[in-house]
Amino acid sequence: MTTLYRPSAETVAAVTRADRPVCAFLHDLDGLRRQARALTAPLPPGTAFFYAVKANSDPRVLRALAPVVAGFEVASAGEVLRVREAAGPDIRIVMGGPARTEEDMRVVLAHGVERLHVESLHALHLANAAAARAGAVLPILLRVNLAGPVPGATLTMGGAATQFGIEEAAIPDAIAAARDCRALRLEGFHFHTVSNNRDAAGHAALCAAELALARSLAREHGVDLRIVNLGGGWGVDYADPGWRFDAAAFAAALAPHLAPDGPAVQFECGRIVAAYHAAYLCEVLDLKRTHGRAFALLRGGTHHFRLPSSWAHDHPFRILPREGWPHPWARPALTDARVTLAGELCTPKDVLARDVAVARIRVGDVVCFEMAGAYGWDISHHDFLRHAHPERLFLDRGEVIA
Repeated sequence: MTTLYRPSAETVAAVTRADRPVCAFLHDLDGLRRQARALTAPLPPGTAFFYAVKANSDPRVLRALAPVVAGFEVASAGEVLRVREAAGPDIRIVMGGPARTEEDMRVVLAHGVERLHVESLHALHLANAAAARAGAVLPILLRVNLAGPVPGATLTMGGAATQFGIEEAAIPDAIAAARDCRALRLEGFHFHTVSNNRDAAGHAALCAAELALARSLAREHGVDLRIVNLGGGWGVDYADPGWRFDAAAFAAALAPHLAPDGPAVQFECGRIVAAYHAAYLCEVLDLKRTHGRAFALLRGGTHHFRLPSSWAHDHPFRILPREGWPHPWARPALTDARVTLAGELCTPKDVLARDVAVARIRVGDVVCFEMAGAYGWDISHHDFLRHAHPERLFLDRGEVIA
């Protein structure tokens, strides 16, 4: 069953502050758990589904997901500490990402991260030195940047000249270097090639090809292949909130490429888990026309919710009407108009949706941006101009939790 969190005007009024214009993120943790279960249920035996913390690292999100997912994928020492604080000492953590530091390695070793995804020869040696000093053996995967070409998606991290991973042609040298790193144990390969691929069959074909490459590399270079991490990339369509990546079809297409004797396969998905079950709420502060175009000015903007600006799309929304009007002058309103939804920042780039059709919008109404749970607050420049932060509200079984 596909679900999408669409709070009512009554819910918004009940949970947000009444003494200031509405500006809030509202999360539905029940829906979040249902989404995670729907994604993990079709996966075949021998696979594990990790949540990519970068999508939304709020502790309440992590605690809600901890019983549902296999563990968490992190990209920084700070995310390791966030997961440990929120979900406890026993939850599984794997770590990837470029630009590693000695502090990252220290935290990985001190906080029980089970595997590090290594993206360069320098990072390989850095990890080996840190593990040797700690008297530990650190399991690693080598991240492969495919030779390409790769299928189209919103973002591409592999199959092209990017800062991610070790280019495929250099993987044999990396395997040889890893063999000389006595404090590391090479257990396989990591692929996170594309992000937001909406083609389930095409994504399954890419993952199958990556799995075959991992097996070939292991056979040719004598690697004991225990783990292949196929990354994330399961897509979300912001232009069509009702559309869903077909996780069941993806799992069915990939299943014939798995073997009972391994290697184990891992996924690390974020956006598809967190996106659907949160809304970003902004009260309309003003309406105006300039040079023939209409603008609604909101309490909020890209400093809270940068995703629409970073992806250059019109984010899906609804207008929640509010009938009270406390002023003696006429209430500004537009009907059957095309309106640009702009924020409160002093820049023309602070736009969440551009020239979108609305039946009616008034000062004092609330714009409800849907699908706001991933890569919103976490990637935004919160303190530009020092505007007040939004309320961040989390509903669990209908009640706001701390």
